[in-house]
This record gives sequence, C-alpha cells and structure tokens, in this order.
Amino acid sequence: MWLSQMRIGTRLGAGFGFMVVLMLFVAGVGVLQTQRMNANSEDIADNWLPSIEALDQLRGSLNHERRVALRHVLEPDEAGKRAQAEIMMKIEKETLPALIAKYESLISSDAERQLFETVKSHITAWKQTDARLIEASNAGEAQFAEARKLATGESGEQFVALMAALDKSIAVNVEGMQAAIQASRDAYRSALWQLIGAFGVAAAIAGVLSVRIRQSITRPLTQALDQSEAVAAGDLTRQARVDSQDELGQLVTSLNRMTASLSDVVRGIRQSTESIVTASSEIAQGNSDLSGRTEHQAASLQETAASMQQMNDTVRTNSDNARQANQLAMQATSVASQGGSDVDAVVQTMTGIQESSRRIADIISVIDGIAFQTNILALNAAVEAARAGEQGRGFAVVASEVRSLAQRSANAAREIKGLITDSVEKVEQGTAQVNGAGRTIQDVVLQVRKVNDLIAEISSSSTEQSQGVGQINVAVSQLDQTTQQNAALVEQTSAAAESLRQQARQLADAVAVFKVGA
Repeated sequence: MWLSQMRIGTRLGAGFGFMVVLMLFVAGVGVLQTQRMNANSEDIADNWLPSIEALDQLRGSLNHERRVALRHVLEPDEAGKRAQAEIMMKIEKETLPALIAKYESLISSDAERQLFETVKSHITAWKQTDARLIEASNAGEAQFAEARKLATGESGEQFVALMAALDKSIAVNVEGMQAAIQASRDAYRSALWQLIGAFGVAAAIAGVLSVRIRQSITRPLTQALDQSEAVAAGDLTRQARVDSQDELGQLVTSLNRMTASLSDVVRGIRQSTESIVTASSEIAQGNSDLSGRTEHQAASLQETAASMQQMNDTVRTNSDNARQANQLAMQATSVASQGGSDVDAVVQTMTGIQESSRRIADIISVIDGIAFQTNILALNAAVEAARAGEQGRGFAVVASEVRSLAQRSANAAREIKGLITDSVEKVEQGTAQVNGAGRTIQDVVLQVRKVNDLIAEISSSSTEQSQGVGQINVAVSQLDQTTQQNAALVEQTSAAAESLRQQARQLADAVAVFKVGA
C-alpha cells in the first residue's frame, strides 16, 4: 500500500537504487574474498616459494662444496687441489653469502629466523672442520689418513646435521606455503557461498519488489484503460476508483475530470445544437436581405466610380494648366530680374554722367576765374599803356583785344556753366527717376516671384489633388470590387448557413450516442 503513495519515478528509483546497493554488497563481498585469495597467492608467490627456492639453492651449494672438498682430498697432484680449493673459495665468498642474504630477506617469522640461525651455526661449525680437512689434504700423504678420517667422520656428521637443520627450515616454509594454499582455498569456498547467498537474497528481494512495483503500476493503468474504453463506447457516467497519489493516480483523476468535463460538453452541445439550427435559419434570412442591399450598394458605387473618373480628368487638366502658368511666371520672373539689372546699369551710368557734369562745372568755374583775372590784367595793361602815351598805344590795342577776348571767354564760360548746371539738374532728376524706376522694377520682381510661388503652390496642390483623386478613384474601384465580392460572399454565407443547419442537426444526432447523467 505504501508503494502506491510514492511517485513512479521515486518508486522505480528506490527499487533500482536498492538493487544497486545489493549489487554493490555482492561486489564488495566478492572483492573482499578476492583480496584475501590474492593476499594468500601473493604470500605464496612472493614469500614461501622464493624462500623454498633460496633454501634449495643453499642446499645445492653446500652439497657442491661438500663434493669439492672430497675431491680435494682425493686429488693426487697439487694443481688439482688448487683448482678444487678455488672452487670452494668462490662458493664460500660469493654463492653462500648471497643465498643466505636472499633467504634472510624473505624470513617472515621469529621461529623461522631461529631455525635459520641454527642452520648458520651448523654452517660455521662445518666450515671450521672443513678448513682442517683441506689443511690435512694439502699436507699430502702424511696427513691423508687424518683428512680421510675427518671427511668420513666429524665433517660428515656435521654436514648431516647441517642438512637436517636445513631440511627443517625447508619444511617450515613448505608448511607455510601449504597453509597459504589452504587459506586461499578456504577463502574461495567462503566467497563462493557468500556470493551464492548474496545473489539469492538479492534475487528474492528483486522479485518481490518487481511484483509489487508491477502491481502498483498495472492496476491503475487497467482502471484507466477500462474507463477509456467506456468513454469510447459513449458511457460518460463511469468514474474510476483512485487508490494512489502517484502519476497514475493523477492520470485516473484527470480521466475522471475529463469524463465529467466531456459529459458537460456533450450536454452543452445537445443544448446548443437546437440554438445553432435556429440561428442558422435566421442567418440565412439575414444574408438574403443583406444580399439585396449589397447589390444596391454595388450599383451606387459604380456610379460614384464614374463621377470620380470625370473629376479625376478635370483635376488633371487643372494641374496641367497650373504647371504651364508656373512655367510662364518663372519666365516673367526671369525677364523682370533682367530688367531690374538693366535699370541698375542705367542708374550707375547716370551717376557717372552726374559726376562728370560736376567736374565740367568745376573746370568752367576755373576758366571763368582765369577770364576774370585776364580781364583785370588787360585792364591794368591798358592803364599802363595810357600812362606810356604814344609809346604804349600798340600795347593798349593788344590789351583791349585781350580784354575783349577775356570778356567773351567769361561770357561763354557763364553760358556753359548755366548749361552744365541745367544738365546736372536734369541728370539728377533723371537719376532720381531711374532710381524710382529701379525700385519699381524690384517691387515688380518681388511681386512676380510671389505670384510664381503662389502658382507653384497651386501647381503642387493641383498635383497632390490629382493624386488624391486618383487614389480615391482606385479606392472606390476597390470598394466596388469588394462590394461585389461581399455580394458573392453573402451568397456563399447563405449556403454555408444552410449547410451549418444541416451539420448541426447531424451533430445533434451524433451527440445523442453519448450517455450522460442527469
């Protein structure tokens, strides 16, 4: 029961997690026993076998040295004895120390070390006796009997004792190896039974969990399937029992809610189908009326489109006339501007004439002054000629002529001055009039430019108005097309409303299959 209160993901995760824990436990047991067997195997391979091998090699070397010592006794010549002595020396100095050191590095217990100390003491005693044996052998025939006695007597007995002690050490190592082998076998059997037991427990627990989890999942699914089949058969009154709060329980609850909602929907559809039938009939009648009004509106829009086309032509003509008037106004502005420039040139010319007239008047004034002075000089000359009497008569005539010329020059200068003064006055009047004409021309140019701007604005407005009327014409045409399309759509809508009424009736017949509560 407690599984049904858990989510499916949590349930499956817990089941698989527990299986992983069991697998880890089984693996841990296997690893532990494997480590034990591996430790025993390493003890055999790294300790007992090398120890037995070292002791066996030590025994072989001692036997070799024993045989060499006996051959030394039996050698008849000195050269042979020296050769045997060298072999013994090499064994004692190189082979035996190396083998002893190798074995001592492999000793793993105090009892084994004590046994090997006994072996070493036997080796020392045997070497001392063997030294006396070699010494007697080197003495020749005189000590041959003594050497033979030592070889068969004391030396042989010590060697036998040495071999017995060495065999004990070998036996101890063999026993240790056998114990390690037996421990490895025991560890294997223990690991085998522990793994079998762990696998059995794991399989039993996994079986129970799988059955429970399967039941907690399949039971709600079966209920959901039954309810789905009932809904498919049209029975909307059936409600499944909810026994869990997991995803499947939520699924069954959702199916119950869905069935209830579907029942409400079917009930609402039944109530709405009749309303749809009535509404579709009213829509068909309304579409018929709308179709008539739409056709009338389409005719009005066609007349409006024709009027807008005529207006568009009129506005386009006005726009063209305004554009031509704008061009003429621009030409008039150019001509007025050129006239203003010419008047400015005339004003400048009149100003120059006025300045020249003033300079001529100044020159005439100078000439008048010269004539006045000449007249005075001639008068003085006449006075002097009168004083001179007869001698100055000719000079008096000349002075009289000069005075006459001076008077005529003064008169002419005065006439010219009068004419120049009158000319200057007329030039000033002409300059004033020309300035006034220039200002008038400038005003005309400004007014023409304003007229040109107004005509340009009128032309632009006419162009925009023409474009706007064109757009209105296009819009009216589109509206006419849209109205015609709407008329077609109204007819289609009428047909669709009739089809909708028939489909609503078919829907009511189809919904009648479902069985709903009161």
